[in-house]
Amino acid sequence: MRQARPFLGLFKVIVAAMMVATLAGCLTQTRTQGYDIPEDALQQIRPGVSQDFVRIVLGSPQTTNNFNNQESWYYVETKVDRTSFGTQSVKERTVLAVYYGNDNRVADKAVYTLKDGRVFELVPRTTPGFSNDKSFIESLLGSLPIIGN
Repeated sequence: MRQARPFLGLFKVIVAAMMVATLAGCLTQTRTQGYDIPEDALQQIRPGVSQDFVRIVLGSPQTTNNFNNQESWYYVETKVDRTSFGTQSVKERTVLAVYYGNDNRVADKAVYTLKDGRVFELVPRTTPGFSNDKSFIESLLGSLPIIGN
């Protein structure tokens, strides 16, 4: 009867380890993808400052746009919740748009969030090619000359 007790203690340790592993799988981590836009840096970007100053404060923009000789810089910050199982969900997205005048100085800035955007469904479409949806092997075998005719 005394020999069963060491196995009981080992069983409890294994059960406790399994419970800890299960709970660890439920934990989520919030990560920032793209730029981290601090509030104090955002306050420094005001009308009249130069592009060089904006580049020093925020860094190089993620994307730019040039329309009608007026340039815009965009900085995108995305906060993502990720579980240890690998699932991700976008928690928050912020887009800072810095608009420049003809003198390459800040004319205006705007901060957009997920509330400002619209969610739309992507419709997957495929363009038919010359292969008529043949597999690689079918295309390869179809290009061989026919022997015996």
